[in-house]
Amino acid sequence: MLKEIDDSVANIKKWVVFYPIYINSKKTLAQGRRISASKGCEDPTCIEIGDCCGALKLPYAIEINKAYPRDFMQVGRVRVQLKREDGTLCNPDIKSRKDMMHQVAAMVPRHPGRNKKQAAASSSSASAGASSKAGTSSKGGKGGKKKK
Repeated sequence: MLKEIDDSVANIKKWVVFYPIYINSKKTLAQGRRISASKGCEDPTCIEIGDCCGALKLPYAIEINKAYPRDFMQVGRVRVQLKREDGTLCNPDIKSRKDMMHQVAAMVPRHPGRNKKQAAASSSSASAGASSKAGTSSKGGKGGKKKK
């Protein structure tokens, strides 16, 4: 029994690593984006990516406690199996990592949990923007203490 668990963990370690930042259209290539910004999506999460991989009939494992090396504040990644042990593709439509990234990036904006999240974010940002503009003052000049 223990050997089977160890074998499955070893197999997961051979799967492709997919960080959400790879398809984030708000990030630059230097920050880690791997596809064009026009084909990417805004702020994907590892849960959404995992659900999309499941819809594409790809085996996946979500690792919540892992962080992206260039930006340790980006937490979570997804391990995806593109090829089986015998070398055959799990999904014949997806031949490479780039194909997988493009298809997942196209599916994430249509994710059922995303519509609720974006509607709440847009309504709260609109009210926050109005209140921040009202609080600005027209007072100019240098402020602070004088040097002695």
